[in-house]
Amino acid sequence: MPSHQETKAQAQARFGQHGQGYVESHSHAAGADLERLLARAAPQRDGLALDIATGGGHTALKLAPHVQQMVALDLTPKMLAAARVFIAAQGVQNVAFATGDAEQLPFRSASFDLVTCRIAPHHFPDCFRFVQESARVLKAGGRLVLEDHLLPDDERAARYIDSFERLRDPSHFRAFADYEWQGMLLDAGLTVEQSEKQTKPGTKLLPWAARQGCTPAVIARLQVMLAQAPSAVADWMRPTCAGRPDASFDQHFILIAGKKEA
Repeated sequence: MPSHQETKAQAQARFGQHGQGYVESHSHAAGADLERLLARAAPQRDGLALDIATGGGHTALKLAPHVQQMVALDLTPKMLAAARVFIAAQGVQNVAFATGDAEQLPFRSASFDLVTCRIAPHHFPDCFRFVQESARVLKAGGRLVLEDHLLPDDERAARYIDSFERLRDPSHFRAFADYEWQGMLLDAGLTVEQSEKQTKPGTKLLPWAARQGCTPAVIARLQVMLAQAPSAVADWMRPTCAGRPDASFDQHFILIAGKKEA
């Protein structure tokens, strides 16, 4: 496994290269999960919100009409620039942009009413540090709402799926099971308000791999991993047509909300 700095450098390089693809990605731009995140966030009209690892800016754009000020933060300047252009094109004017590390947020403590992070923490080398930093910058009564890949409780199956994800995207560091996420939030001093599993059935392997610029050789290896998945992995991912152009699998996500008590 690469070092923390190597992982961050890989993320910057890959998302700098493929940033526009994420801006244009339908799965990131819309979906029931984004609506659910908005509902769980319960943003305040006079609130200040922070979206960490904003990517294409879709979560920041969704939240912006419901808060007084939105801050979109990303580690990758090129990704942030793409998000800025995308959000400006929608006519939204209450979004500020900042370059920064999720594990070392460049903000004072107790600054935000809401912190969100959507489909990004699996890139963070120290995810607990990210949760701690999110808790630090929240005001008392503020809420952290995050969505990310969800892994099964079975440790061997979880590591296999992580390897599958990392083959497609080397900047993937680690995803977590529900019990691990709940533990991180509790240890950071947040009260878990809600944790729910969401399933995205039938993710097509080829477009999913193309979004990260995978070579034919990498795609062939992904197909093999899908075809040879152990039973616990197959039960979780439910692969179909492995080895064929229409190969697909299920993805699972967690949406979890934690509140910083007074």
